[in-house]
Amino acid sequence: MNSRSSFRTCLALRHVAFEDLGTLEPLLRDRGFQIRYAQPGFPWFSVEEWLAADLCVVLGGPVGVGDTELYPYLKTELDWVRSRLACQRPLLGICLGSQMMAHALGSRVYPGTAREIGWGAVSLTEAGRLSPLRHLEGIPVLHWHGDTFDMPAGARLLASTEITPHQAFCVGNNALALQFHPEADVARMEEWLTGHACELMAAGTDIPGLRAASVRHGALLADRAALCMNEWMEGAGL
Repeated sequence: MNSRSSFRTCLALRHVAFEDLGTLEPLLRDRGFQIRYAQPGFPWFSVEEWLAADLCVVLGGPVGVGDTELYPYLKTELDWVRSRLACQRPLLGICLGSQMMAHALGSRVYPGTAREIGWGAVSLTEAGRLSPLRHLEGIPVLHWHGDTFDMPAGARLLASTEITPHQAFCVGNNALALQFHPEADVARMEEWLTGHACELMAAGTDIPGLRAASVRHGALLADRAALCMNEWMEGAGL
């Protein structure tokens, strides 16, 4: 363990049990973070804990930013994201988390032109090639989303795909939003394939093909995501 980081805390908002920090969890623990999760239906953090944490992460899930009337806890989460951004404390948003960050920064979140599920590379912008995402250039990452967002004012676009022009953005060095899933642990992919079975069948996804692609690409993504996240955390003072 890195002694300089032995008292640091990472708080993660998780929406379904199998979409957790994945391959990023051992990375964070190796950097000395104590990790705590909150999930709908279970005890949550206090606002004070959320704002005091060294790092906060908002993970993915099958709900959408616009579902606040159906899932009122999303209103609380959006307030927390706004407060974290306002105080410029390190915040990572993945998939739904990135959409919450965009919404909290005043941007529209809406259904994309097509559901993007599967493995594929992102195209980095010039800013992206100068950012920690440079470690992901040219390698397949896992996409699993139907919604997208407009770029927030003052944010830097880092990555795009043909289906989703706004795949990643940052605000300064402390806020990173990723529409794709760098944390995907392919050793647990069967949980994703089962947990999202209805969505996959409705989308006409080739489930055996997705399973096979996960086996092919998962190890490389884990290695590169570790490089990416380590560099981002260094830049964020973590």
